[in-house]
Order: sequence, then C-alpha cells, then structure tokens
Amino acid sequence: MIKSRYKVIGVMSGTSLDGVDIVYVDFSLKSEWGFEILYAETFAYNSDWIIILKDLVSCSIQELKEIDKSYTLYLSKVIQDFIDKYNIVEIDAICTHGHTAMHQPENGFTYQIGNLPVLAKLLKQKVVCDFRVQDVALGGQGAPLVPIGDRLLFSDYQYCLNLGGFANISYEIDNERIAYDICPVNVVLNHYVRTIGFDFDDGGSVAAAGVINKSLLEKLNALRFYCEEPPKSLGLEWVKKEVLPLIDSYHLEVKDVLRTFVEHIAIQISSEINKTEISTVLVTGGGAYNKFLINLLKKYAIHNIITPSEQIVEFKEALIFAFLGVLKIENQVNCLKSVTGATKNHSSGEIYLP
Repeated sequence: MIKSRYKVIGVMSGTSLDGVDIVYVDFSLKSEWGFEILYAETFAYNSDWIIILKDLVSCSIQELKEIDKSYTLYLSKVIQDFIDKYNIVEIDAICTHGHTAMHQPENGFTYQIGNLPVLAKLLKQKVVCDFRVQDVALGGQGAPLVPIGDRLLFSDYQYCLNLGGFANISYEIDNERIAYDICPVNVVLNHYVRTIGFDFDDGGSVAAAGVINKSLLEKLNALRFYCEEPPKSLGLEWVKKEVLPLIDSYHLEVKDVLRTFVEHIAIQISSEINKTEISTVLVTGGGAYNKFLINLLKKYAIHNIITPSEQIVEFKEALIFAFLGVLKIENQVNCLKSVTGATKNHSSGEIYLP
C-alpha cells in the first residue's frame, strides 16, 4: 500500500450518449474503502459528436484511429474545463474509461477511443485509462468492469443494477462476484425517442402513452443472448444487428416501440433478480429516472428496489472508474475473472505520465 488517500478525477462516457460524466472524488482507506464525491458534472455532447459516436461501429480501423485523435483532444478540453471550473488543484490521477467504439470480445477485440497517451501530456496529469483491453487479451469479456467497485464501495446491497445504455447487474455468490449485461436500455430507448425530437423519454411519459405489441415483445424476449449463461456482455454492434432491425420490421409508432421495449426491459431484469429470495437492489444510471420503467420493474420484481441520491444515480460509473484507476496505481486487482471470464484476476489499465 502506497497511500491510504487519493483525490482523483473519474471520467465516463456511455453508449446512451448522454455526455461525458466527470467526478472529483476523495477516496480513503481505513478498514475498508470510503469515498466522497466533491464535484460532479455531465458535459453534454453536441449534435456533431452524437452523430459521430452513434456510427462508430460502421467505421474502419483507420477511420477510428482518426476519430480517436479528435476525441482525445475533445476529452482533454472537457476535463480541463471541469478542473478550471471547480478550481481543482490536488489531483493524484485522472482515470478515464473513454468511449467504446467497438466491443467484440468473442473475436479478442475491444477499442475505446479517448485513451491515447497524449491525453496525459495535454492535461499535464497522470492518466489511468484503457481498462478493457488487457482483460480481453486474457480471454475475458472486457466487461462489465464496475463490479469490483460494487463489491468494495457498495457492499450493503445484494444487487447493484445499472440502467445505462445497457442494463447490467452485479452480486455475490459463494464469495465470488458475478456480473453481466442483461439487456439494452437507453441505447434503444434514446435511439427511437430522438426520431421525434427528444434526447430521452422524460420519466417514461412517451412509453406510458403507447401500447404493447405482443408479437414484437415475444420475439425480443426470445433473442438468443438471453439464454446464454454469464459471463456475457453486450455491445452496440449486437443492438444494430439483432434488435433495431427486428423493431423496425414492425413499423410501429415510436410510443408503441418504447412501450413494448420498456416492458421487455422490466421482464428481462426481473427474471434475473427474481432467482433469489427477497433482498435489496440498488438502481443507478439514467434509467433510474424513467419512472414508468421503475414502476414496471417494481411490479415484476419481488425485491426492494432502492434509488439512491441523485449524485450516485448519475455518477456511479464515473465514480467507479475513478476507483479502478486508484486500484491500478496500487497494483491491486480491479478486474475479476468471475465477472469477465478472463483466465485470472488482474490489475487492468494503462498508466501514462505527462
């Protein structure tokens, strides 16, 4: 152990394209890890970046490398704006996930843009980043990475459920952490609601006005991914190949698409968590604000569904990527083989110096 206290910046950009989440966190270690989020903010993407990021899976590797350079520069400016706005002086490291461009663990490949070494030089700070590549090289899914933070920072809850671009869940079985992606959430909902002029379905009001298409719902629930055993993870490629064409083939109104898909989400999540006796479920991510979805989940689930403070709801992933960076600096395990399917537990990520 080098230090028992770290002040770090955590940076996260998810597939729902809400923006770049940034937190400044004070971590301390006594008998266990504790944290205090000092500052937190989301920097929304402009329309140009949304268009670029939505289409990354269609790009060639060479095109991605060029976008990577631009995105790294953009990310450095956003992070520097955050530092300047809050007059942050004490920074042990900047720990960033970047943004997933391609995720194909079955082919031994994953690529997150915004993780170039130049980021450290642009910010004049130590940077810890690129957390997924090593795990994929070790035969893992490279995802999800948040469960080590669930274990060490949120152990009061049996289940940690995140409703972001995808729904993913994390819990303990026989002293092993198990985690996996369940189904798409905002990556699909936002895709359709944007076609009628909204960035997201506020409170689920558009979905609530729709009607379930039972045929589509049955086909969604029958997708092969849901029969697979963990470890398993989802990417935008799968959504574009398996989900969007299926939905589009029905030519439904957007409100009916959303109503059907929200039902699908609630069914898939409840089917996973209802395998155990009644317990507590911590719900975070942008989907936690979708009241219609949460009410459906409470209807189907037997558990106590808990939504924490707004700060934790919105910034839990950025917080945990900050924590992954601390563990990497300490050369502590931050990636669990029981979660990803890698050949061993390991300390993942790259450390770049200015």
